[in-house]
Amino acid sequence: MKSLFRVIRYLRPYRTLAVTTFLCAALTTALDLVPPWLVKIVIDDVIQAGQPHLLPWVVAALFLAYGLKSLLASLRIRFNNCLEQRVVHDLREQVFAALQRLSVSYYEQRSTGEIMSRVSSDTEHVERIFIDGLEGMLTASLTLIGITIMLFMLNWKLAILSMVPIPVLILSAALFTKRVHGYYRTIRRNAADLNAYLQDALSGIRETMGFNRQAYEVRRFGTLSRQYSESNLKAMYLWSLYSPGMIFVGSLGTLLILWYGAQEVIVGSLTLGELVMFLSYLALFYVPINQIHSVNHMLQHAMAASERVFDILDQPPEVRDRPGSKQPKERLDGAVRFDRVAFHYRHDVPVLRHVTLDVKPGERIALVGPSGAGKSTMLKLLMRFYDVTEGAVFIDGYDLRDLPLAFLRSQIGMVQQEPFLFNGTVRENIAYGDLTADQGRIEEVAWAARAHEFIAALPEGYGTWIGERGVKLSVGQKQRVSIARVLLKDPPIVIFDEATSNIDTETEARIREALHCLVQGRTTFIIAHRLATLHDVDRILVVDRGTIVEEGDHESLLARGGLYTGLYDAQFQL
Repeated sequence: MKSLFRVIRYLRPYRTLAVTTFLCAALTTALDLVPPWLVKIVIDDVIQAGQPHLLPWVVAALFLAYGLKSLLASLRIRFNNCLEQRVVHDLREQVFAALQRLSVSYYEQRSTGEIMSRVSSDTEHVERIFIDGLEGMLTASLTLIGITIMLFMLNWKLAILSMVPIPVLILSAALFTKRVHGYYRTIRRNAADLNAYLQDALSGIRETMGFNRQAYEVRRFGTLSRQYSESNLKAMYLWSLYSPGMIFVGSLGTLLILWYGAQEVIVGSLTLGELVMFLSYLALFYVPINQIHSVNHMLQHAMAASERVFDILDQPPEVRDRPGSKQPKERLDGAVRFDRVAFHYRHDVPVLRHVTLDVKPGERIALVGPSGAGKSTMLKLLMRFYDVTEGAVFIDGYDLRDLPLAFLRSQIGMVQQEPFLFNGTVRENIAYGDLTADQGRIEEVAWAARAHEFIAALPEGYGTWIGERGVKLSVGQKQRVSIARVLLKDPPIVIFDEATSNIDTETEARIREALHCLVQGRTTFIIAHRLATLHDVDRILVVDRGTIVEEGDHESLLARGGLYTGLYDAQFQL
C-alpha cells in the first residue's frame, strides 16, 4: 500500500487532467444508475398502470442516458491514457536518471539484463496502476457507493439482505491479496532472471556458435522460461479459485433478494417494477465488487513491480559529492598524489595497502604487475569510481572527495582495454568527448588519432553506423576512435589501459602514434601489458599484492633483477 500511495504522488503535476478523468468516471457512474429507474417506470406506469404515452419519453431518456454514458466513457479513456503516459514517462525518466547517479559498484553487483528489466518491464507493469488500477478502483467504488444508497432508499430490508455476502468477500480479498503478492514478487524476480540471461546470451552469440553450444543455451533458456511460466501459473491457479468463488458468493445475495422479494410482491408490499429495479441495481452492485477483485489482482502484480522500481530510486550512490564541494578552477594541472591509500572491495580482502605516490603534471607513468595486483583499482580510485578506505588521493593538492564529481571526471580521459563504442555513427562516438564539437574539430582529432584514413574509407564516412559496441570495426579501429574521443575531450589527465596483444604490427604502430599525440602535455597513466613498449614513459611502477614494490625506468628495473625482470623474462622467454 505504501508503494501505491507513492505512485499516486506522481499525479501531482497533472492535477487538472486527473480531476477531469475522475469527473468523467463519476458522471459515467451516475448515468449507470438511471436505466433501472426508467425500466421500473415502464413496468409499473406504462404497462401495469396503462400509460402508454409515457413510453416515448422513457425510451428517449434511455437513449440520452446511454449516449451520454458512451461519450463520457470515450473522454474518460482518452484523458486517462494521456494521464497514464505522462506519469509513466516521468517515472521511467526518473529511474534512468537515478541509474546515472549510482556508483560503479551498483552495476558490478548486478547483471545488465536485470537492471534493464527494472527500467522497462517493471516500469511497464507499474503503468497498469494508471491504466486499470486507479481508474477501475475509483469507478467501482463510486458505483458501489451510489448503488448502495439507491438500494437502501428503495427498500432497507432487501438492502440489508444484499449485504450478507459482503463480509465473506472482504475476508477472502484480504487473504488473496496477502498470498498473491508473494507470488508476484517471485514472478518479477523470475522475469528479471530470464531477461538477464537473454541479454547475456545474445551478447555472447558468437562464443555460443564458436563452441557449438546452441543446444546447451536452448536448455538453459528453457529452464528459466519454465520457472517464469510456473510462477505465473501459481498466481493464475489462485485466481482461478478466487474469482469464480467470489462470483458465486455474490450470487447468493441475488438468490436471497429473489426469494424474499418475490414474497413481498405476492403480499403487495412491493410492486413488480420495484423488484425488477432492485434486482437490476443489485446486478450492478455485484459488478463493481467483482471489478474491485480483478483490479486488486492486477494491482498486486503492479505493486510487486513498483517495489523493484522504487528500489532503484531509493538506492543511494556510494560515491557522491560532499556538501559544499566547489569547482576550484576551470582546468587542473594534473599533479596526482596517493597518500597512504588503502582500499578493499570486501572487508576481509584488501586490494591496496598504503600506496604512496607523487606524479608531476605532464609525467607519463606506467603501471605493471601480475594480474590482480591492484593496478586497475588505483586508477578507479583516481576516477573516483570508488572512494578510498584509508588515506587520500589528491589532484593539484585537492582531495578528490572535495571536488564535484562532474568536474573531477571532466578532467580525466580514459581509453579502456576494450573500448566501448555506442550503437551509433562514428561521428556520434567521437563527439561523445565534446557534444558541442563541429565536424572540423571532429576530423582534426581523428587525424591526430590516426583514424581519419580508415573512417573516410567507410561506406558513409563519419556518418557510418558502426553497430552495437562498434562491432563493425576492428579492435585497432575501435582503439583509435576511442583515442580520438579522449582527444576531443582534451583533459589534463589521461588513463590508457593498453591492449595491443591481439592486433597486427602496423595497427599497433598507428595506435602508438595516436597515443603519443594523446599524451603530449598531459599527465598519463598507462596500464602496460607488453613491457617492451615502455621505453618512452618517465617512470614504471611495479605493483604487487596491493603495493608499489619497484619504481624506475625500463633499463634500471631490468638491471635490478627484481619482479619487473621476472615479468619481462616471462614475456620473452622462448
